[in-house]
Amino acid sequence: MGRSGSPGHDPEKLQTFRMRSCPKSNGAPDAARDEMARFEAQAEKAYDAMYDSRNPAACYADLKDFFAAAIGAAKRAGLHQDADRLTKRLDHCRQIYRKQFSHF
Repeated sequence: MGRSGSPGHDPEKLQTFRMRSCPKSNGAPDAARDEMARFEAQAEKAYDAMYDSRNPAACYADLKDFFAAAIGAAKRAGLHQDADRLTKRLDHCRQIYRKQFSHF
């Protein structure tokens, strides 16, 4: 390795260096993205169900759990922008629930 800590011209070392130094969001496995997307879709489905449910508190509990799982999956995959976006969406859903459903 050179003085700057770069791997020089060795192709194997260069690949290892890139894997360690590049943000995970660029190389996040498709499985992690799929897991995040599945949890997000389930959270949105629970959000929609709140409006038709006789027990919106149960749907709200589900959406919080699914968003927490999606946020966790995003963070584990290094998808920090997605984690931030999902956190903001969860916060928005909380506000809606408190305004429209807290009397149940």
